[in-house]
Amino acid sequence: MCCFFATMMFFGPRLAFLIYWLIPFGYAQINAAFNGWFWPLLGLIFLPWTILMYVIIFPVVGFDWLWLGRAFMADIASYGGGAYNRRRVPGYTGP
Repeated sequence: MCCFFATMMFFGPRLAFLIYWLIPFGYAQINAAFNGWFWPLLGLIFLPWTILMYVIIFPVVGFDWLWLGRAFMADIASYGGGAYNRRRVPGYTGP
């Protein structure tokens, strides 16, 4: 179950963003939020929850920043959980 949760934290927002990008409404909304393909691609690689939330709530006004902050914290938590638990791996001799 833990591996399933970790897999969904990694692939879930990326897959949702790509599916959203393929439908015409999502494509138009992503193009309205960004003026090219570079920033969405970087966001998809490094901050997938944040980029997905940004596209969903675009334009960001008022309390929308709260939702964007929660998505950013989800990205940080997904990276931090892996860094925290790497020492529990048998045979790991890292720093």
